[in-house]
Amino acid sequence: MPSLLEAIVEKYECFEDDTFDQMPIAIYVPRKNPRNMIPNLLVLNDCDIDSAGQESDLRDKCHGVEELDLAQNCLSRWSEIFKILHIMPRLKFANLSFNNLSSDINSAIEVCDDTGETYPCLKSIVLNSTNITWRSFRHILKRIPMVEEIHLSMNNYDVIDLDDDEHCQHIQMPSVKRLHFTGNPVSTWSEVCKLGRAFPNLESLVLAECPLQSLMTPPPSPDSHLGLLSYPRQGSGFCNMTLDSPHDAFTHLRFLNLNRTLIRTWDDVDILGRFPALRYLRIQGCPIFEENSERQEYTEHERRQLLIARLTCIQTLNGGAEITADDREDAERFLIRYYMDKPENERPERYNELVQVHGKLDPLVNIDLTPESKVQVKIICGDKCEQHILDVYQTVNELKQKFEKFSGIPAHRMRVFYMDQHVCSVIGPEEMKFPNKRLYSYNIVKGDQIIVDSKK
Repeated sequence: MPSLLEAIVEKYECFEDDTFDQMPIAIYVPRKNPRNMIPNLLVLNDCDIDSAGQESDLRDKCHGVEELDLAQNCLSRWSEIFKILHIMPRLKFANLSFNNLSSDINSAIEVCDDTGETYPCLKSIVLNSTNITWRSFRHILKRIPMVEEIHLSMNNYDVIDLDDDEHCQHIQMPSVKRLHFTGNPVSTWSEVCKLGRAFPNLESLVLAECPLQSLMTPPPSPDSHLGLLSYPRQGSGFCNMTLDSPHDAFTHLRFLNLNRTLIRTWDDVDILGRFPALRYLRIQGCPIFEENSERQEYTEHERRQLLIARLTCIQTLNGGAEITADDREDAERFLIRYYMDKPENERPERYNELVQVHGKLDPLVNIDLTPESKVQVKIICGDKCEQHILDVYQTVNELKQKFEKFSGIPAHRMRVFYMDQHVCSVIGPEEMKFPNKRLYSYNIVKGDQIIVDSKK
């Protein structure tokens, strides 16, 4: 397997070709040695790289690299990872996804006599599907003190372990603003809260496709009110801390993605409405919207209305347009009307809050604007005239076929005209030219006429 150095040489350095002998040669003096002409963004994914290569040569070529993509390679030794980071002091972004980094990082440090060098320039690190252990991850965090964005998706984490082994102290990284945790089998919110404690300034958290059952941390006391729950001390992951509420650990969180989790109650939505800084939320493909026929009583638009009415501070929902003041008022009024006829024990607390704001509303008049499916019209063909009941959902072409026998005219030779009884004296008949147009689009009503004629 090639080293990183060999992969760089193969991709970026010139090679000889006999065809160049026939071409004119231009001589120029480059600003720097061709050996150092490596781009700031180095993309070498899926190249079977398993090592760094000769360190001195690699440093000459990669000293100025700021972004490095080594996803889907064969790197497995932490000693090689540290060597790569060491020779790229300006590195701001590193993607190591889909490399198997499950080995013990401490063993690698002992083998390579590592000095504990840090990499303060590194702002973003991607470790998706690397099988990195929590022990290794905690060590990495100490090496990248200024990191702002971390990707830990698809690493099969069902618990979060960010406690310092030696001092029983919870790690805190104030610099981290964005965390991607998609596809990990963590199922309880108490575990997720450990991430918030470790990264107290977290602004963006992606938990899509995690099997989270609820945002409540069990077991709440029976007489606790929703959103003001009191929680017992948790086990591993906290040394001397308890959680007062589900959002205590996320005071700066502005964006949260809960798509395709197992959230199934509106109580959890109400909890989301109490996150102090949350402004952008994605919550789609969850059982709350897909299970139980009762939850199918409303359309997708009505579902959105109920979410907006419960989430008082959300500015953007599911990637849609920004929610305006009018949108919010419409949603709040919809929620009142939706629950006004339901038993009091089924109404959310938000219902009473909104009644205080908007008062008790009258139910909306249910006006059915769908066209009648059957209409009686007069069909005229030459001297023939008959009354017929038409299905207005059929097409013009189907109408022609239906009247072939009555008119004696083949459908492909037939022309039909619609005469509105109220305006025909002014605008005359309208030819029905479009074979796939449905009859209801002509607004046909009882008493109108259709004229059948033959093409010349």
